[in-house]
Amino acid sequence: MNSPTFILHDSVNDPDAELWFVEPAGFTALPLGALLPEPGSPAAEELRTAAAPFLDAAPNELARQQFIAHFASGQQLLGALREVGTVHCSIGLHRDDVEELGTSNGQPLLSFFTLSWRDTVVAPRGVTAARAVTAVEGCAHVEYLELPCGPATISETVVTPSADSGLPQQPLLQVHANLPHPDCKRLVVLVLSTTAVARREEYRAILQQLAESVSFDDPIDTGTDRGAAAAVDRLPPEQ
Repeated sequence: MNSPTFILHDSVNDPDAELWFVEPAGFTALPLGALLPEPGSPAAEELRTAAAPFLDAAPNELARQQFIAHFASGQQLLGALREVGTVHCSIGLHRDDVEELGTSNGQPLLSFFTLSWRDTVVAPRGVTAARAVTAVEGCAHVEYLELPCGPATISETVVTPSADSGLPQQPLLQVHANLPHPDCKRLVVLVLSTTAVARREEYRAILQQLAESVSFDDPIDTGTDRGAAAAVDRLPPEQ
């Protein structure tokens, strides 16, 4: 069997890093900083330059305006996520390869992964993990785990957008993992969302895999095997 191939993100060596994790194959990270630049900054000019070919390729002005409107909506969504502490998000695309009678196997399945920081009251980490579950309405399939990074809780919710939200009226599965920080003052929340509710077990397994990979200690400086360290992707510190 061939050894898996890992990609080491440049930020893994950032001396200000506070958290490391592994992102499985099939996920594409969205660069929040590049997509949400400060107005008038060099990053804003770089974004305009990057978007120019798409606007130039539009067949007419209506198509250009539609592209701009969709892009602005996406920026509003990412901005709202960042305001509530989200520091990383990725789009997941996987092939449905679960063989079940009467299902359409092989179709593409989309998901959305976010990692966010939450401030908490000072308390033992196990207590914080438990409180995080009780604070979310409609939690189901709650599980308490002892992960390499410490205590954690995993749970699920299924929500349907309101009729006036403008979103498709499809049930949305959200799998949550709550990982208290060793300083006992913060909580890392991983959320994996998808409309493929029938694949809840598979998506729960993916999120648990992500949670198990989280480390609050530098995996390179703590004597971890260098090959394992190459599997780690790093988040920027909380802003």
